[in-house]
Amino acid sequence: MSVTSNIEQLTLLEHNRFEGMSTLDLNMVEQDTLISLALSVLANRYQKGQPLTSPAMMREYFQVRYGELEHEVFSMVMLDNRHRLIDVEEMFRGTIDGASVYPREVVKAALKWNAAAVAFIHNHPSGITQPSDADKRITERLKDALALIDVRVLDHLIVTHESTVSFAERGLL
Repeated sequence: MSVTSNIEQLTLLEHNRFEGMSTLDLNMVEQDTLISLALSVLANRYQKGQPLTSPAMMREYFQVRYGELEHEVFSMVMLDNRHRLIDVEEMFRGTIDGASVYPREVVKAALKWNAAAVAFIHNHPSGITQPSDADKRITERLKDALALIDVRVLDHLIVTHESTVSFAERGLL
């Protein structure tokens, strides 16, 4: 094989087939396929045992997973003492503008998975990432409940289709 062939192969491997493409170029079937592929790529990146050490790492996964939903979903990421992923559990499902969250069930899930730390994620179908007073109150209640069993709350992310807000980055934890 010639040096030129090797360079051409390397260039092909580094080529981004999607560069310059817009979502406007895709029909609905192609968009659904792209979303499915993105979820698959992210699921492969974030497997059990994978360290999740920053809000940015979780932001990427959950924005794709929950950003387009038309109802609220409240999920919990269970992590071990080295912040490696144990599991992600969808805890509560709500309506277009809210989901009831029960601290007792959150504590039970943390114990079930033997989590040392957790992060919460929920989406806002409205597209507004600003944490509501109710979001802040439930986060404090969950943090207090989990502190009783020595489980740390690392973050609470609010996800929309366009952006994500981290309670930890905003100093709300």
